Amino acid sequence: MALVKYNNNSLSAITAASSLPTGAMTLIKEITASSDDTIDFVDGTDDVVLDNTYPIYLFKFINIHPETDGELLQVNFRDGGSSYDATKTSTYFYAQHGEDGNNGEITYSGTYDLAQSTAAQSFSEIAGNANDESISGYLYLFNPSSTTYVKHFMSETNTYIPSNRSTRVNVAGYCNVTAAIDGVQFAMSSGDIDAGTIKLYGIKDS
Repeated sequence: MALVKYNNNSLSAITAASSLPTGAMTLIKEITASSDDTIDFVDGTDDVVLDNTYPIYLFKFINIHPETDGELLQVNFRDGGSSYDATKTSTYFYAQHGEDGNNGEITYSGTYDLAQSTAAQSFSEIAGNANDESISGYLYLFNPSSTTYVKHFMSETNTYIPSNRSTRVNVAGYCNVTAAIDGVQFAMSSGDIDAGTIKLYGIKDS
């Protein structure tokens, strides 16, 4: 994915897509799951950078396959200690549509939003563990090194749920802490992450 930066003066000089200027997006770390209970990205560990090097960090999830049927993908944040328990407030809504053409809807869900909670944030719908079922999507984390402002995050995922539906979930919120966020942890609501890849990128010039 290329980030495009332009102004009105530069548009007239663009004659092809290859002429578009690009911002800096750097792959920091890629982790492939193999029956892992959690996948952790910790600043300064295993070549992970999660500090003031970048103003925005992007996690991409590619075919996350749960070990246990009917579980959600979750995230939590570490704010300088050893535990992933940063206080969070968030909102959660989803849209879905079935393979049979039924169950089309868009809904706010109060079940999975958080209000000043240290619990893990769910950011997918329940995922099936059949061979062809998985979760894909992304999560942005903004300025995690700030010791002044809350740390915003937002995500979008699409899940193949056990009842044969495509379910898009959008979550946004913030870690309501002044300490820097120096670790991000991903897990299923129960059971292991059986397979799939998570990639962490840093975005400059944002």
